[in-house]
Amino acid sequence: MNRRFLPYGERAVLLELDSIDHVLGAYAAIQNDPPDGLEDVVPAALTLLMSFTDPEALSAALPALKEIDTTPRAAEHGELATIGVHYDGADLSEVAALTAMSIDEVISVHSGAEYTVAFHGFAPGFAYLIGLDDRLRVPRRPSPRTAVPAGSVAMTGGFTAVYPRRSPGGWQLVGHTDTPMWNEDRSSPALLGPGMRVRFEAL
Repeated sequence: MNRRFLPYGERAVLLELDSIDHVLGAYAAIQNDPPDGLEDVVPAALTLLMSFTDPEALSAALPALKEIDTTPRAAEHGELATIGVHYDGADLSEVAALTAMSIDEVISVHSGAEYTVAFHGFAPGFAYLIGLDDRLRVPRRPSPRTAVPAGSVAMTGGFTAVYPRRSPGGWQLVGHTDTPMWNEDRSSPALLGPGMRVRFEAL
C-alpha cells in the first residue's frame, strides 16, 4: 500500500493513499488515538488532511503519523442512521433502464444495502456514501440540472448521496427524503459524519 505525506502549510499535512477504504482506515485510527495538538482531520476520496494547533505539534506527531495503521476497518461498529426515502426521483425510470432492472428492483437494491459515509464535499452536509451495489452503478446525467431540490436522493458511479440543499447537480435522482442533512442549530450541523453507517428505508 502506497502512502505519501505532502506539506500543507506550516501546521498541516496531507496524506495520500491508494483507496477510500485505506483513507477510512487511517481516519478511524486517528479518531481512536488522536495525536497531541490535532485540530482537525478531513477525509476525501484518496487523501486525509490533518491540521494541528501549531507547527511544533505537527513536527512531534509526524513520526507516529508516518507509521499510522491504514488497514480498512469493518464498518459494523459505526453509528447507524436510517433515512426514510420516497422513491419518486425524476431519473428513477432512466436508472431502471440503464441497469436493466425494474423500478421495484432498483428500489429494493438501493434500500437493501448498508452504506458507509466516506467523506464530505461539494456542499455543506453533502456526504459521499460508499457501498452502492455494483448493479446500480450509473453514469452522471448527460446534462446536469441547474437546480436539484434539497433532500434529493441520488447516485452515480460508486456513490450515493442526499443533496442537503437546493443546488446544481448531475447525479441521477431516485427519490427524496424529508430528513434534513444540514441544520446549523445542531451542535454538529451535518447529520452524517465519516465512518457512520447509513440505511435507506423505502416509505
